[in-house]
Amino acid sequence: NCDPGVGCAMGCGCAGTTFVPVPVIDLPLGASEDRLVGALDLERALRRGEKAFEPGLLARAHRGFLYIDEVNLLEDHLVDLLLDVAASGENVVEREGISLRHPARFVLIGSGNPEEGELRPQLLDRFGLAVELRTPQDIPTRVEVVRRRDSFDRDAAGFMARFAPQELAQREAIIAARALLPDVETPDEVLTQAATLCQALGTDGLRGELTLLRAARALTALEGRAEISLADLRRVALPALRHRLRRNPLDDSSSSSRVERAVSETLP
Repeated sequence: NCDPGVGCAMGCGCAGTTFVPVPVIDLPLGASEDRLVGALDLERALRRGEKAFEPGLLARAHRGFLYIDEVNLLEDHLVDLLLDVAASGENVVEREGISLRHPARFVLIGSGNPEEGELRPQLLDRFGLAVELRTPQDIPTRVEVVRRRDSFDRDAAGFMARFAPQELAQREAIIAARALLPDVETPDEVLTQAATLCQALGTDGLRGELTLLRAARALTALEGRAEISLADLRRVALPALRHRLRRNPLDDSSSSSRVERAVSETLP
């Protein structure tokens, strides 16, 4: 799918342009390499004698979302493929007499239980933000979660209609933020403090600083402001950096605690 804002990315001239929903593609743990990257279309080859390419999940996820449940259990050879595509934004297919490449730019979303296995650091670093989900411990929150789930099970259509105004308001806020995003300014002080924070935490490479600034810029635009502040860095530091820390055998504290401590020490 080509981006309507930048013209055709596939060299097709965008004849007869059709707008399609943003794709959300699931990558099953048991998926084969052929299903992920694509392969020869055997049906056309056998029936018509034609050599044609059957797109894989990476092609279907272009300009959309690729979701992996239990991503920490994904096979190593699939992880290697994802790393290559994530770095280049292209999927290169060389197999069964087929040689081609196509754009494959997508937002990678993964979920998993850390107790079942750790994620390779190379892939973990490709995720921009990381959040931890825990069971709520306060009674009012637990009651409200159960109430909403029960309400959805009883009448899904009515439940969605009840929250439709909130969803519409959020949608409009996001659309407005996307329009404002290119004009958000980043002061030199914010850049310096972002680099100082990442250096204090010992993150590898510069992806930590880049993600930190992108998240802060998105937050600024969402709230309708024109300039990133240090307060924005503080608010996005935890999800942007907690998964990028190397293990410290002399420090038993969690990665979240280490980020919070570094934020309090480096960001005035």
